[in-house]
Amino acid sequence: MTKPKTKTVNDFSRCLDPLDMDATLIAVIEMSQSSWLVAGIVPGVEREPLKKLAIDEHALLNLLRRWRAEAEKQGHRITRIAVAFEAGPDGFWLARWLAAQGVEAHVIHASSVAVTREHRRAKTDRLDTGLLKRGFLGWLRGERGHCKTVAVPTLAEEDAKRPSREREKLVGEASRIITRVKAAFVRLGIRGFNPKLKAAAMRLETLRTPEDEPIPPNTLAALKRDLERHQIVKKQIREIEQTRLDVLTQAPEKGPHAMVRLLARVIGVGVETADMLVQEVLSRTMRDRRAVGRYAGLTGSPDESGAKRRDKGLARSGNARVRHGMIQLAWRFLLFQKDSALAQWYRQRTADAPSMRKTLIVALARKLLIALWRLARDGVVPEGVRMRPAA
Repeated sequence: MTKPKTKTVNDFSRCLDPLDMDATLIAVIEMSQSSWLVAGIVPGVEREPLKKLAIDEHALLNLLRRWRAEAEKQGHRITRIAVAFEAGPDGFWLARWLAAQGVEAHVIHASSVAVTREHRRAKTDRLDTGLLKRGFLGWLRGERGHCKTVAVPTLAEEDAKRPSREREKLVGEASRIITRVKAAFVRLGIRGFNPKLKAAAMRLETLRTPEDEPIPPNTLAALKRDLERHQIVKKQIREIEQTRLDVLTQAPEKGPHAMVRLLARVIGVGVETADMLVQEVLSRTMRDRRAVGRYAGLTGSPDESGAKRRDKGLARSGNARVRHGMIQLAWRFLLFQKDSALAQWYRQRTADAPSMRKTLIVALARKLLIALWRLARDGVVPEGVRMRPAA
């Protein structure tokens, strides 16, 4: 009787393709704002080459081809070129470009590469390249724990995240402007004026301080500029929101936009929250519910040694946007979905322990995220959750 083959899922913690060291050219890149340091493992070449390049993808490709030619001179036919670099400000454009040139490219989580635990350790680009090379080599061998790679998104997938992230920045900018304007009014002793009104800039000249003096000219000019900037930011926010609604109405019945429409039907979940969750986490291919919780950074970080057992709180190593949004949604969920099983679970746990409300809201956020993931992926409505009728 033949033993069934174990089903494996690529969770990016190891490579599932067998590694042939005699036919594989391995290279890692330590990227900076001024140059690239490329280290390689070339079959048949005893030395481990290290080359510093200008930021030029064509020079990198020529270097890889030169190393391949050196290996072939030594009698090694190269059938695979594997390149890796850490995730950073450069994003994923280099990985996509290398893939288009027939090079296997991987992006590594910077925090997953093990470093020495010395209090003061030496740190140079050369040493970092060596650590990255050893971690990537273990990953290629299929061994867990060396490093973790990330899924390289397409240009369209990256672009789909921009509206939600841009709106988040604009909302923060609008809030900072209003806070600055209110602080100026408090400094002048002016109370009861709402700077969010459309006509606020025109009414500034009519305001008087407690000494019955008008606002000083320099302060008045600064306030007008701030209020004009606030109106521009609010206009841009409305444009982003309207564009999103227009896209959703024209979107197909499958894919991320269909997920957004489905989540927006949950009472208490708005279009903005639904779009953020879908683009950031729910449209990704996740292995299981544990992976969903870890990606959002909503899992704990245990600290155990001998008889000591404690938890250091949230790991906070995942997507901060998802984590913040889910904690806010969890509080809102308790107001709009009081009869749901999740809300009842939270109330039962906190009925006799009010001091645990803030701690358990994180657990509720994790459970709610997993429930929404199942809703978006399989269409399973969480128990007791009220839905708006389909448009």
